[in-house]
Amino acid sequence: MTDITVPPIDEQKIEEALVAGQRHDAARAREVLDRASEMKGLSSGDVAVLMGLSDPDLLGELFAAARKVKEEIYGRRIVLFAPLYISNMCRNECLYCAFRARNTAVKRRALTQEEIAHETKLLVEQGHKRVLLVAGESYPHEGFSYVIKSIETIYATRSGNGEIRRVNANVAPLTLDEFKELKAARIGTYQLFQETYHRGTYAKVHLGGVKRDYDWRVSAMDRAMEAGIDDVGIGVLFGLCDWRFEILAMMQHIRHLEKRFGVGPHTISVPRLEPAVGSDMASQPPQPVSDIDFRKIVAILRLAVPYTGIIMSTRESANIRRETFALGVSQISGGSRTNPGGYTEGEKEDGGQFCLGDHRPLDEVIRDVASLGYIPSFCTGCYRLGRTGRDFMDLAKPGDIKHHCDPNALSTFVEYLMDYGSPETRAVGEECIAKTLAGMDDKARALSQKMIEKVRSGKRDVFC
Repeated sequence: MTDITVPPIDEQKIEEALVAGQRHDAARAREVLDRASEMKGLSSGDVAVLMGLSDPDLLGELFAAARKVKEEIYGRRIVLFAPLYISNMCRNECLYCAFRARNTAVKRRALTQEEIAHETKLLVEQGHKRVLLVAGESYPHEGFSYVIKSIETIYATRSGNGEIRRVNANVAPLTLDEFKELKAARIGTYQLFQETYHRGTYAKVHLGGVKRDYDWRVSAMDRAMEAGIDDVGIGVLFGLCDWRFEILAMMQHIRHLEKRFGVGPHTISVPRLEPAVGSDMASQPPQPVSDIDFRKIVAILRLAVPYTGIIMSTRESANIRRETFALGVSQISGGSRTNPGGYTEGEKEDGGQFCLGDHRPLDEVIRDVASLGYIPSFCTGCYRLGRTGRDFMDLAKPGDIKHHCDPNALSTFVEYLMDYGSPETRAVGEECIAKTLAGMDDKARALSQKMIEKVRSGKRDVFC
């Protein structure tokens, strides 16, 4: 392995911050919330204070602050994507995961390129425009080139008016040269979860395989960014360790990336442990996270790193997903399957990574999102216009990114409704679009209406 740069995760400082955070009062908590409203982020000490909140009034103020910041930066857009599992073959022994090497309850499979093309076609015909390619940490005889070929296959697949316009990738940590190959394959975001930042816990739950190397995994984002991938996504698997520790450790990782590369992660994912076939740990998490604490996690992250996208997967129930839209979530998956071949053959427990909490088809998810007053967005404009990494943040921080994102969200939503939406969803969606346009200023409304008319007249992939 090449030389690596290991982010400094200082467990002693985290413990000290957690102890100090317990010695707060209402005045100190409100001081932190006032500072959060400035949308400049929060220190670890500030975050520790918010994590200790339990008073209902203060929790209400926390959630209100998160809602305000989220809507100020992201408006009422919710970006949609789908995971595409190409393989569940794995050489690691991770106690919480159905894909672990010695789990005989899972039927192993790596999709052929023809099967990947068919899965992609089905996703396109649902209306998806972006996918997250996911693979177990072992590939067929082709090795890493299997991933590159799979990305090429996804981009090359068309059906009717549709195609996948952005492929994000969640694959095992790579060498610098492999990351350069991934960059050349035109991925959007490279996503990887540390699972847990606590070294002792990490060693207990990762018993074999390359993934047992904590340093190789935690340093992956440095190599990805060195290779030119400036949109990266991080996360932890909540339930393995104290969630408060994980948040503060993640903050240290983020600050390290900001200091070294001038920009932190593009997204943060917040998965909780969910049951997985062949894993007792997944059904009985060592450090379970309650629903109220889960809401706090989303709200605190929104305030701590205000310009970073927060992803909510279909691990969670429809109700939890709805509630977290207002607390900071900006991206969700819809109509997901976690087993290779799942869009062709349906959900199969003996091939999936974990049990889903939200089983609804994409059209129903879209209708639900729109009925709540949010605009489902399939936009991929920023990625293709080079508004990534630091360039994205330069537009996001002064609030200018909304001038692009709001019209793009509306044009892609109209495209979805015209090409894929059910009559019920079209009715709800058109009402949502009309209300959104009415709430815009004159300039934004004029641009949005112009783009929408292009879509209604037959043009596709309209973005600014």
